[in-house]
Amino acid sequence: MARVFNNKPRLFTGFIYSWRSVLFPSTSTRTIETLAFEEARSPSHKPVPDYSAFVLHGLMGSARNWRSFSRNLASSLSTSSPPSDWKMVLLDLRNHGRSAGLSGLNPPHDIPSAANDVANLVKSQGWSWPDVVLGHSMGGKVALQYAMSCARGDYGTSAKLPKQLWVLDSVPGIVNPEETSGEVEKVLETLQGISKTIPSRKWLVDYLINLGFSKSLSEWLGTNLKKSGEHETWAFDLDGIIQMFDSYREMDYWPLLEHPPKGMEIVIVRAENSDRWDPHVTQRLESLDKKRGDESEGKVSVVVLPNSGHWVHVDNPKGLLEIVIPKMSSIV
Repeated sequence: MARVFNNKPRLFTGFIYSWRSVLFPSTSTRTIETLAFEEARSPSHKPVPDYSAFVLHGLMGSARNWRSFSRNLASSLSTSSPPSDWKMVLLDLRNHGRSAGLSGLNPPHDIPSAANDVANLVKSQGWSWPDVVLGHSMGGKVALQYAMSCARGDYGTSAKLPKQLWVLDSVPGIVNPEETSGEVEKVLETLQGISKTIPSRKWLVDYLINLGFSKSLSEWLGTNLKKSGEHETWAFDLDGIIQMFDSYREMDYWPLLEHPPKGMEIVIVRAENSDRWDPHVTQRLESLDKKRGDESEGKVSVVVLPNSGHWVHVDNPKGLLEIVIPKMSSIV
């Protein structure tokens, strides 16, 4: 049975926050570009935090969408019981945010490549492998692929599985377009028909609203613009994003959920008011949640986030923190 968590964590307002775009030298005279990322940490005198968590955004999103949530999560964990020092690494996935257009992130633009980017970033920075990975929407499937590849040894013998993998309102199996609202497809088709140079953010928002898109969606899409001379242009690579969306729909991670790797918990968070879930999918998840295997495998948990649509970090960030904090504290 999926559960609703009602723990009330104390939120601590202090944090240390920085943004960094990273280049590292290759064996040639050129430089190899890795994913852009941001870091959020709770106050600490330690040069290296005890634990780390990676946060992966969804389609047409970016690291900055998760800044506020990640700051609060890091701060709350520092005052939870037991207190712990965490580093949150917010990634801009390929074709998104400050990672868009980086020359080192070559095709194919699909979910396995996006997950491989995450592993390459860990190696390039010389970091410890993350203890927790959280992925929203498309980022949830990137997280699942990362765990599956890690368990198979695709990232080398040094790679370690995360102790927890959070899949936030992301359908784990193949997505049938006939069983969805088709909103994402409509958005992508519309954006393809817009000139790459856009007069202004206001022009875009008004244009999308006139086409029948909601004001909130139109304004959010407007945040994905960046200045280019006297005009605006997309901060993401639209062609690459379309390829990633196709891959997102095609990838199937039910086998991973049915046999999770030993030592890892996969937590599926389903938003109560999300339009992404069909009854047969939720029933299948409920069956996995009830399954109690032996110690040779990991486990799958399913939690319902109340009062939230698909945009969990916007619709009910407090409720999401109340779900995440106790579980992350449990691995300390």
